[in-house]
Amino acid sequence: MKLTQIIFIALVLSCTANAADVAAGKAAYEKSCKKCHGGDGTPNPTIAKMMKVEMKALSSKEVQGKSDAVLKKETLEGVGKMKAIAISDAEAANIVAFLRTLKS
Repeated sequence: MKLTQIIFIALVLSCTANAADVAAGKAAYEKSCKKCHGGDGTPNPTIAKMMKVEMKALSSKEVQGKSDAVLKKETLEGVGKMKAIAISDAEAANIVAFLRTLKS
């Protein structure tokens, strides 16, 4: 096997190992996000009214247009009245991978 083939295989395996896990993201989302954002990313109107905010559907073009890095940051640090979620970077990346499946 040539050195270039070995390097290519190593890179592919490295990327695969670091890839976000949609199933794990769904589980983390259901545990940490579903109460406010609903199972399908549709905002909970009672929570939105109580917090006096307009929540965007997570499937909306506005939310889906954000980069993975921004969505991960907002998940970890919060945004507006949304508080930070106490999860790991890997869990946040998994949640973002799940959010990408909610496209409208």
